[in-house]
Amino acid sequence: MNELLTDQIFENHNFAENPLVADFEDCVFKSCVFAKANLSKLTFTNCTFENCDLSGAKLIQTAFQECDFSACKMLGIAFEACNTFLFQIYCSSCTLDFSSFYQVDLSSSQFSQCQLKEADFTEANLTGVFLDECNLAGATFDQTNLEKTDFSSAVHYELNPDENKIRGAIFSKEGLAGLLSSYHIKIV
Repeated sequence: MNELLTDQIFENHNFAENPLVADFEDCVFKSCVFAKANLSKLTFTNCTFENCDLSGAKLIQTAFQECDFSACKMLGIAFEACNTFLFQIYCSSCTLDFSSFYQVDLSSSQFSQCQLKEADFTEANLTGVFLDECNLAGATFDQTNLEKTDFSSAVHYELNPDENKIRGAIFSKEGLAGLLSSYHIKIV
């Protein structure tokens, strides 16, 4: 069992070069580097990450429970390897390009003003998620539960309504082209 660190602030710490093997509760990470770090089997509960780089971090059975990410770089993260128990993330102004959410339950998570280019949402559950001003260029939606998902301010998404559950989803008029692109029709 890992040591539990609570109510601590970590600033400019490089976890890739100087790893801390612990579980974290109510901690704040500011301008920390986790890029390519092995965070496997660690637990982060009610933690805040501000302006951190988590790109390519190894997250096998890593638990993110009610964690906030603000202005973080999170390229190519395999979230499907995370511990699913109480998994909940809130991402604001983050770059999550090339990240994978394959079969991840995101129904309790939120994304605001995030870059999710080429992200993989195959078989994920986004029920009721608001993708507030998110860029979804090249994102994959295949057998994804998008019921009641709010795409009203999202941009550059393309998805096939026949391949995904979209009952009650919200789309803007401007986003209809991405919703209908799989039918190879012209919209004028």
